Amino acid sequence: MPISKELLEVLACPKCKGDLNLTESEDGLICENCQLLYEIKDDIPIMLIDEAKPLN
Repeated sequence: MPISKELLEVLACPKCKGDLNLTESEDGLICENCQLLYEIKDDIPIMLIDEAKPLN
């Protein structure tokens, strides 16, 4: 089950409080400001800064 648009509108990057964008494959959320990827596992976004993966 993909992330609902309503939830995506409410979620913010825990580091900078900026907007998040869903990846094309819908398996993660990207913060363009921080260049971090927050993975989605079992339909649950893992919104921990320590668990985020750098995009670079």
